[in-house]
Amino acid sequence: MRPPYLLLDVDGVLVPFPDEHGSTPATHARHDVAPTGRSTDDPVAVWLNPDHGHLLMDVIRTGLVTPVWCTSWRQDATTLIGPLLGLPTLPYVDLPRPQITTSHPNGYLWKRDHVDTWLGDAAAVWIDDDFTALDHAWARERTAHGTATLLIQPDPHDGLQSGHLTELTTWVSRLSAADAV
Repeated sequence: MRPPYLLLDVDGVLVPFPDEHGSTPATHARHDVAPTGRSTDDPVAVWLNPDHGHLLMDVIRTGLVTPVWCTSWRQDATTLIGPLLGLPTLPYVDLPRPQITTSHPNGYLWKRDHVDTWLGDAAAVWIDDDFTALDHAWARERTAHGTATLLIQPDPHDGLQSGHLTELTTWVSRLSAADAV
């Protein structure tokens, strides 16, 4: 069996959203980046936890997952965000740029249809802060039909926590053990 994909979002996962007081976790440091199409004279501020790079690399080095960016940052995740965390160049799901006013235009995360097509019948762990009940039902249905799928949903104000990666590695290890039988 090929390793499941690890689909990794940026905003709300690696870059937490400010709380009601405009604060981000004290563990995160500010970086100014210039995404594609934006001038370096007008950068975007992102707050990243340097520990995330080490934690993600520990997971990547196991070989239990194939990491892929799954974010509206697209290739900028691998050229701007990844290097700040010490991550290697990772592929990305080339998501479209939909003209939407909500991240749930059909009651579920706008990325899901594109991800579903991109994944095909591949197993996946998807870490995103913006899932709805319909996304969780989709993951259960994929799993019930033989395509193991785990959704991990960090709180968007706290972002990724070590417990999320423990959940991921435990799930993938069980999946690998079941396939070895």
